[in-house]
Amino acid sequence: MARFFRGRQDPKVRDEKLEEGLQRSRTGLFGQMSALFDREEITDETWEELEELLVASDVGVETTFGLVEHLQDRVESEKLRRPSEVRQALKDELLQMLTSLPPRRDGPLNGGTLLVTLVVGVNGVGKTTSIAKIANRLRDNGANVVIGAADTFRAAAIDQLEVWGQRAGVPVIAGAPNSDPASVVHDALSAAISRRADVLLVDTAGRLHTKYNLMEELRKIQRVVTRGGNTRIENLMVLDATTGQNGLEQARKFAGTVTLDGVVLSKMDGTSKGGIAFAIVKELGVPIRYIATGEDIDDLAEFDARAFVDALWK
Repeated sequence: MARFFRGRQDPKVRDEKLEEGLQRSRTGLFGQMSALFDREEITDETWEELEELLVASDVGVETTFGLVEHLQDRVESEKLRRPSEVRQALKDELLQMLTSLPPRRDGPLNGGTLLVTLVVGVNGVGKTTSIAKIANRLRDNGANVVIGAADTFRAAAIDQLEVWGQRAGVPVIAGAPNSDPASVVHDALSAAISRRADVLLVDTAGRLHTKYNLMEELRKIQRVVTRGGNTRIENLMVLDATTGQNGLEQARKFAGTVTLDGVVLSKMDGTSKGGIAFAIVKELGVPIRYIATGEDIDDLAEFDARAFVDALWK
């Protein structure tokens, strides 16, 4: 059994794919931000324009004001005069923001522990494809993975997940449409244990309209998992990066219902903004775990804060 998963993807290939995926953001609003510091001097107008661009890029109003204020204090205290120095200081502040959270527990894999990842998110954010991409990546890194299709309210979700599971070479345990999600998880858990799996990825129903029902369903699933033996549960949320602040609001609602252990940002290649990652970390205190930058099954990367910031500012 694999004990520790880290990306085996060539760092050069990974960074190139990330740069390609963030091209719209890099040439869009973040490109405009970078251009502010090509001027001869930093003026009040520069700071105003920077605030406007940060807010427009989905960094968020509160986060933007705090960031710019802190940056101005740093410019003053360190006596930064050249615009290029201020640009670098801004990159440093953005990087610090993304790395400000305590490191997550890596693993799970000591003593045969099964990691059960409950994947949540509203319909249409790319949840199903993200699950398949994560499964594919974990499998490529030596993990034994099983997928549980517990979004039983949409027959199409089950069919789609089975197709993607075949592409990833990962077994999908599914039940009949409208069957009890907890029952499906029970079967998936049994299959994962019998196959000596390292990770069980569970697709859950993408609903927010009744938080109580969502919570009760997840609690029921968690009870099934905890009775399964040597397991650890985490909640991973998929957010569509193109929805910007709407996506952040979705995350807030889920975070008010369950403890979020991480976020997958999907469709990053489809947005010219890209600042939502900073808002998620700063305002919600939830780490970004993966970034999806395309439609192919291998268009997924473990989140690397430095590579992300560098790719936005090249």
